[in-house]
Amino acid sequence: MKVSNFISNRLFSFSRDNVSSTAVRLTVASIAISMIVMIISVAVVIGFKNGISEKVIGFAAPIQISALDLNQSAEETPFQLDSALAKCLDNDVNIAHYQAVANKAGIIKTDEEIQGVMLKGVGTDYDWTYFSNSIVEGRLPIITDTARSTEVLVSKVLAGKLKLAVGDDLRMWFVDKDMQTRGRKFTVAGIYQTGLYEYDERIVIGDIAQIRKLNSWGDNDCGKVEVLIDKNADIQQVNEKLYYNLPVTLTSTTVMESNPQIFDWLALLDTNVVLIIVLMLLVSGITAISMILILILERTSTIGLLKAMGADNRLIRRIFLRRAILLVVEGMVIGNVVGLLFCYVQSVTGFVTLPAETYYLSAVPIELNPLYIVMLNVATFVFITLTLFIPTMVISRVNPVKSIRFE
Repeated sequence: MKVSNFISNRLFSFSRDNVSSTAVRLTVASIAISMIVMIISVAVVIGFKNGISEKVIGFAAPIQISALDLNQSAEETPFQLDSALAKCLDNDVNIAHYQAVANKAGIIKTDEEIQGVMLKGVGTDYDWTYFSNSIVEGRLPIITDTARSTEVLVSKVLAGKLKLAVGDDLRMWFVDKDMQTRGRKFTVAGIYQTGLYEYDERIVIGDIAQIRKLNSWGDNDCGKVEVLIDKNADIQQVNEKLYYNLPVTLTSTTVMESNPQIFDWLALLDTNVVLIIVLMLLVSGITAISMILILILERTSTIGLLKAMGADNRLIRRIFLRRAILLVVEGMVIGNVVGLLFCYVQSVTGFVTLPAETYYLSAVPIELNPLYIVMLNVATFVFITLTLFIPTMVISRVNPVKSIRFE
């Protein structure tokens, strides 16, 4: 056993009711609380970003192809998903699926209520995976190539406002290109809820053939082509490659570009968690410095005695650093256990809830990334350990004659 380890074990092996024991408990508690806050902050931010991103991407698709024009209205400029465009999309190995859609603004009128909405028309090629997991009542609309379907999917928000239930009829009014009002009667096949209030309060899912008829489009015309990509593919890289391969009459945009308000808000969360981590590290580091200073001051006479016996400053520093590092590890272990336990319970039960209309999620999301947790622990340990070297410099100023004389 090293001399520094032996002396450290003997010197700090006795529990005494003094100032240093209180400082030790406060330091361990401070480091533990800091670890808990940092672990929960990282897990919540990752959960928020991934949870909300998945919702928005599932609803709007990662990439959308549209006509290249200066049209700023809700009425889309039609184009065809022809063989040239299909070949361009099929040649990209990162593209998993693509589907033609169209949007048309309308008004739903019931006996008691009126609500402006957007009818999103989809075809038989539409990937219903996202909405299949969001159905709360009823079923998905049945859409075929043989006839125009009158079944629609409405959100729980709209159903509540308009007092609609599965099986109810609703009448939707549109304005065609000749500025004539045209009505269509639909039947509610199902009710969905995504938690994305901005979408839920205005989007109705129906047959794209209805929009083609209303706009006098051809059978292959569409307003947009939604592009779904592989899970591990980078949206920006796929979109950049696709953008330059598209015909000159078309353009592509990512979901981040079409929904900047949501993704800018998510980006701000990174800044918040960095600030939290920095503050927690500073708090735990300052507490650790205070603790080791108290240990040194309380054992000044012991330091003088060790120096009188021939111990150099480096050996004495190691004695106190060993004790401080053990306390740091103890606090980190407690913090990890409590923090990870809280994250696990929250991920399973969701007992900490949120207003979905504000945060898009009904409960605080938790996603633990082992790599981030390891990096957080390593960074915390290295930072606090380095800060401990600062107060140990006081040891070199201890005069053995004076410290022993006044013991």
